[in-house]
Amino acid sequence: MKHTTRELATLAVFGALWGVVEISLGSVLKTLNIPFSGVVLSSIGLTIALVGRVFVPKKGSTLFIGVIATLLKLFSIGGVIIGPMVGILTEALVAEIVLSISGKPKQSTHILAGALGVAWVLLQPFVTGPLLFGRTVFVVWLDLIDQGARYLGLNAAAAVWILVIFLVVYLVIGALVGWLAWGIARQLQIRQGRSLTVA
Repeated sequence: MKHTTRELATLAVFGALWGVVEISLGSVLKTLNIPFSGVVLSSIGLTIALVGRVFVPKKGSTLFIGVIATLLKLFSIGGVIIGPMVGILTEALVAEIVLSISGKPKQSTHILAGALGVAWVLLQPFVTGPLLFGRTVFVVWLDLIDQGARYLGLNAAAAVWILVIFLVVYLVIGALVGWLAWGIARQLQIRQGRSLTVA
């Protein structure tokens, strides 16, 4: 679906916002070694992208926002940026697929798009680890279970429970992201005197 020049400019603004968050906050979180920084960045980025999708409710809009953010991530100072770039692009793609299936913007699909987009943060290491960093799936799995055992206070033997708890938490956080993005977009459009599809 074609976008007008005005729509592309709007999407570029949202993409730039996501990119700036990744460059600035991402660097700070990485320097401070904050746990679950990927979830934090994903949540903020997807909130921006999902709000942008309501303003330009056309197929490809969310992915376009993600592409702009990914390109801006190239300007991050130091460190490995391939992983985060793949993350941004894939999160946008996941959200794009969910939103494109539904057609018009709906609160329910925004919630689903947010949930699956944030959940990708948990699954990404299993893809990028072997493909980009030479890590085996088994090593990635052990790292995840070790992290879960430390943060959840569970024995590493409860591997399945750790995975389930993490997945549920990520999905819930993502669902809240979608819900929040829909609410923000609605309020902004009400202030502008524009209508918003409610479902």
